[in-house]
Amino acid sequence: MKLKLEKPLAVFDVESTGINKRTDRIIELAIIKLFPDGRRETHEYLFNPERPIPAEAIAIHGITDEDVKDAPKFAEKARELAALLADCDLGGYNILGYDIPIMQEEFARANVPFNVETRRVFDAQRVFHKKVPRDLTAALKFYCDTAHINAHGALGDAEATLSVMEGQLDKYPDLPRDLDGLDAFCNTRDITWLDRTGKFKWLDGEVVLNFGRFGGRKLKTLAAEEPNFLRWMLKADFPQDTRELVERALRGQFPVPPPAPAATEE
Repeated sequence: MKLKLEKPLAVFDVESTGINKRTDRIIELAIIKLFPDGRRETHEYLFNPERPIPAEAIAIHGITDEDVKDAPKFAEKARELAALLADCDLGGYNILGYDIPIMQEEFARANVPFNVETRRVFDAQRVFHKKVPRDLTAALKFYCDTAHINAHGALGDAEATLSVMEGQLDKYPDLPRDLDGLDAFCNTRDITWLDRTGKFKWLDGEVVLNFGRFGGRKLKTLAAEEPNFLRWMLKADFPQDTRELVERALRGQFPVPPPAPAATEE
């Protein structure tokens, strides 16, 4: 690599039980440690997350409960990992947004210090987004090869957006042509989510909270033991469909689990 390194750079990636950085758990970790002299080491770890791996996570990374049943817990390897990374700067893709925060949570649960503030970070996603802009001006140039003359005027932006939409339909023949299909394409969301933004989701036939300090707690449990938290959600800036779920829960009304998919004969 064309990098000037004064100390090792640890390029790493995690696979986990979900996308909640505070409450989900790491089940796989890969580290490529690059040294200033050009050497590199590869380290791979599999961890038992101490909870069932949700089906939606398995569909992404393919790691099952059976795969990790005999693997060590993260806490059992935390000191080894901290020593491996002790002298390293950090690299990866979206590690500032996800991998570093979820790793910090795991080290904190294990009571092993892991200080990120003293490390330099090379996040390839941040470079990508800064070097390849994703704003309307860039989209108009990419899809229509046209300069955005009237940028930041409402009508000019609306006209530019329409041109981009037409350019996208021309460029991608597999893009849906109906609004149902386009909505599904633009608003891809986890099939386990109950509300549009995923504040609540199905897990093993129960509705659970999907964010914050109570993440993973059942909605029924929250209604019984933490009603003030749910009342706070009603007053906070949550979408209407989320607040409706909360209102019904406080009245003792809970969603019915979706039917299991019918078995198919081969």
